[in-house]
Amino acid sequence: MLARAWGITRSLAVYHGQPAKHRRARQLYGQFLSPGDLAFDIGAHVGGRVRTWRRLGARVVAVEPQPDCLRVLRLGFGRDADVVIEPTAVGARSGSARLELSSATPTVSTMSSSWIESVTADPSFAGVRWDRSVEVPVVTLDDLIARHGVPAFCKVDVEGFEVDVLSGLSHPVRGLSFEYLPPAHDAALASLDLVEQLGAYRYNYSPVETMRFASESWLDAAGLVRLLETYRPAGRSGDVYARLSVS
Repeated sequence: MLARAWGITRSLAVYHGQPAKHRRARQLYGQFLSPGDLAFDIGAHVGGRVRTWRRLGARVVAVEPQPDCLRVLRLGFGRDADVVIEPTAVGARSGSARLELSSATPTVSTMSSSWIESVTADPSFAGVRWDRSVEVPVVTLDDLIARHGVPAFCKVDVEGFEVDVLSGLSHPVRGLSFEYLPPAHDAALASLDLVEQLGAYRYNYSPVETMRFASESWLDAAGLVRLLETYRPAGRSGDVYARLSVS
């Protein structure tokens, strides 16, 4: 119980306790979202992105399967009519799955056993333990779109399950992001391939919660891969951003 309380407290400090980062986040996401737009936060955690998007005037579907994180989301946004909290995971097909939870570091809870195997070989994950698991419902992005509409922006941050999430999407969306971790480089390339199949996208990269783009210009898929290769040796994670260049 102490580990769970510590994990959530640390997440709240990281995702809600840095005003400068929130200002940069509003500038970054303001390129994708306008007042009234719909945004999907897949892996909403404790609502850092939800908070930013609401300040931009966007409507938000916050998707999160972790019980402790759901309590935080409901406390923070449960009375907001423009935030829908979906207590579920997202995958390639609807059903249910086991979610491996890390009490002390809930940001790395995952449904991907292969991802756990990949990252545990990395020194930065040496202290991480997945100490319990829960059965959670699973829906697809297409299911969410049928329920709520096509989002203007969709963030996917699900610790190694990004390929499964994107496999359940058949609608091109105007903008999206997915997490990049150097120890799981091949999974990021697979996610990129899925996005490429959806439409004509251009890409950029934002390292480790900096909320700044690494490239001054938007890149094609090959250019993004070259950019990621420059960050890969240093083990610097971040988020890939994609925007649809042709509607």
